This record gives sequence, C-alpha cells and structure tokens, in this order.
Amino acid sequence: MYLGLDLGTSSLKALLIDDTQRILGSASAPLTVERPHHGWSEHDPDSWIAATRKALAELANTHASELAKMRGIGLSGHMHGATTIDKDGKVIRPCILWNDTRSYEEAAELDADPQFRRLTGNIVFPGFTAPKLKWMAADEPEAFSRVAKVLLPKDYLRLWLSGDAISEMSDSAGTSWLDVGKRAWDDGLLSATGLERRQMPALVEGTERAGALRAEVASELGLPAGIPIAGGAGDNAASACGMGTVGDGHAFASLGTSGVLFAANNRYLPNPDSAVHAFCHALPGTWHQMGVILSATDSLNWLSRITSTKPSALTAELGDTLLAPGPEVFLPYLSGERTPHNDAAIRGGFAGLGHESDRPALTRAVLGAVCFAFRDSLAALAQTGTVLTRVTAIGGGSKSDYWLEALATVLDLPVDIPEGGDFGAAFGAARLGLIAAENADPLAICTAPKTETTIHPNRDLTGAFDEAYHTYRALYPALKGAMS
Repeated sequence: MYLGLDLGTSSLKALLIDDTQRILGSASAPLTVERPHHGWSEHDPDSWIAATRKALAELANTHASELAKMRGIGLSGHMHGATTIDKDGKVIRPCILWNDTRSYEEAAELDADPQFRRLTGNIVFPGFTAPKLKWMAADEPEAFSRVAKVLLPKDYLRLWLSGDAISEMSDSAGTSWLDVGKRAWDDGLLSATGLERRQMPALVEGTERAGALRAEVASELGLPAGIPIAGGAGDNAASACGMGTVGDGHAFASLGTSGVLFAANNRYLPNPDSAVHAFCHALPGTWHQMGVILSATDSLNWLSRITSTKPSALTAELGDTLLAPGPEVFLPYLSGERTPHNDAAIRGGFAGLGHESDRPALTRAVLGAVCFAFRDSLAALAQTGTVLTRVTAIGGGSKSDYWLEALATVLDLPVDIPEGGDFGAAFGAARLGLIAAENADPLAICTAPKTETTIHPNRDLTGAFDEAYHTYRALYPALKGAMS
C-alpha cells in the first residue's frame, strides 16, 4: 500500500493505492486561507498537520488494515510558499502563499538582477519564494534574523513526518534560488536575499527517498514506523506524474480556476522573457515548462456571477455545435496575466459589444478568450523549440465538449479526454511514494491513463478563429495603453 498526501490551498487530500496502482480510498480535510491585509495570503502551517491527522483518521475508519500495510508515502503541495523555521524547529510566522502579492517591489528588484533569469530560467514573480524572504528582511527584520530553515509547504509536512529538512527539484525550482539547469542551490542567488545554503533544505530527486516516518507519528497515524517518504513534487509536477505526462513533448491543458499548459521536456529549455515557467520535473533528468493563465474557468465563473446563471447553464445555451467567433471579444485578465505578458496590473474587458450582444454571445467570447490565452502559451513554448502534437485536457472546464472543441480548433491540435478516474496530484504523489519505496522504474509507473475520446480541430472554423485570435492579440496593447 502507498499513500499520497497533496497539500492544496483549500484542502489536504490523502489517497491510498495498492501495488497495482488501484485507488482504494481517499479523504480530505479543509484548510483556511488568512488574508489579514490587502494582497496578503497566508496559511498557519500547524493547520496542515491538523488536516493530515483529520484526513488519515477518516481514511482509517474504512481502511485501517490497508494503512497498517503501508510501504511508502509521497508528498505533493502548492508551490512557492515561504515557511520559516527557527533553530528549535518552530514556525516563526504564518506561511506566505503563492498567491500573496505583497513582495511585488522586491520581486522586481531581484528580477532586475540578471543572474536570476540566467540561472533560474524564470522571471522572479511576486508569488515566488525569494522575494517573500527579501520582504521579510525589510519589514520583519527580527523574525528574519531567527530563520534557520526556509521550507516549502509540503516539506514542512515532511519535517513533521520524518524530522528531516529535505526538498526536491520540482518544488525548489519555483523559489528563485535554484540553478534549474544544474538542479542545485545557487549561493549567489541566496546571498541576494540575505540567506545562506545552510538555511536551505537538502535536495533529492522526487523519486528518491527523503526521510522515513518517525515512530511517534507512525503510532499516532496508524502507519508502520520507518517507511520511506519520497521526495515528491510540487503540485503541477505531481499532477503530471499522475497523468503520465513525463515523456518529452507530452502535454496537458488544465482548465481549472487558473489555466496551465504543461509540457514535459528531456532537457532544460528556459524562455523567461515569454513568462513561461521552466522548472525541474519530479523525475531525474527531466524538466517541464508551463504557460500559466490566471483566470481560466474563473473567467466563466465571473460571468456566472454577474448574470446569476450557473456556468453549466451558460455553456448549455451555446448548444452542441461549435460556432464561429462573433464580434464580441473578451480579455480574460481579471487578476492580471502571467504568460505571455507578466502583467499583474492589467485587467480584463469586452470589446465589440452591440445591441445584439446577448448572454450566449458573451459566454462564447469568454470561452474563446481562454482558448486564445492557451494559444499564447503554445506560441511561447514553440519559441523554445517545444512543439506539441496533442494535449490531454483536465480540470473542471474539460467537462464542456463545446469548450474543448474550441480549444482544439484554436490550438490546431487534437485534445484527448482521459477515462474517468482520479489522476491528480495526490495520485501522482502516491506513485512517487511507490517508486521510492520499491526502487521502481519511474517510466513504468507513471503511465498515462487510457483515452476515452479525442476531440479534433474543426477545420471549417480554423480561419474564423485565427482572425478572431489576431483581433484578441491586438487588444492587449490597446488596453494597456488606455490603462497607463
């Protein structure tokens, strides 16, 4: 038996699999984000431990005998969080989360230092870990002076489980302290934020053993003492392990609250100027790239709120047949945009509205805009030499065949829909736990699910969507100029 623990922003999920990778059960416990000031977003790290206890207690109610046979644990978690620990192993302050924007000035200052993009292959975004520590040094100097270790969220969970301060490559690549090509901490990057290598956790690959379960915790959780804990992965890399997106050129498009176009690579292919993330993958000798859209299904959710109509009802109004784009164009920058603009200040808008612009027309424009944003990411990936031949769709938006046909047509790529099942980050973490415990072949374990169906581009509408995309592209600089 193998356990995957996925520490999310809103909940912690525990998922149990056997040696055939059959899912035996899962449980989750909610988490609360604290926002004490505008732009702040924090978690109490102790709430992660309480949530783990709660989820495993729930799982033990129905699977106690299976938990007693556990052979390995894998960890996944939301990336970029700054969890600061003092010399006694105590948390210094609440964890500053990935969606916290307080350190935007520090991020810009670090990004202006050319060594950061050169070594990390990424823009220094406000959500990354390094600017948060630079903010802490300036605004909370007493607390900063007590920092003995900086841990990513899932690695604080590991510290509780095993007593070891260890991280792995995929999560650490999102800190702005890792030389992503060399897969190692860089002293110069650390020094730029007033830190030293001794304050960083040790590094392993995601498939390697990274600590063992302490007897005290094992007894409390009903698990065998001493079982190995895998290095694990950041949440997107863990999801890729769950989806089998580990081979060169394999890709998925995640239509979630935010949108991610994720491509696995067998070499390091940075392109920071395009705001594409280039991170280490969870498997040794592999990397991945991500184009990130900040408001994917969140754009449809916004339209749902202002029209008092459920998202499913909005898409149902469009029918089953894909329509050509109308004159209405939407820009989905409700929270700014990551790829390709790296613009936290830009906001969304409609153009081309007329008296005839009804609710279905607005829905069609919103769905199309998210597809166009994915096309921006596809173009950014292509600039690095990453050429995709197909993508697998995941996330809540993938339940709309209309939306997926629009996406296939805009990207000019077939879009695969996997068979039903849970292939997310918790499943990927459990797979990594299995690999670490049994020294298994990662490629033999991290296989892709069967494809239930494939949606192909609608060639009759390719020209119309191309024309609408070029209009969409022209509107960003116009809107940016108007807002400046």
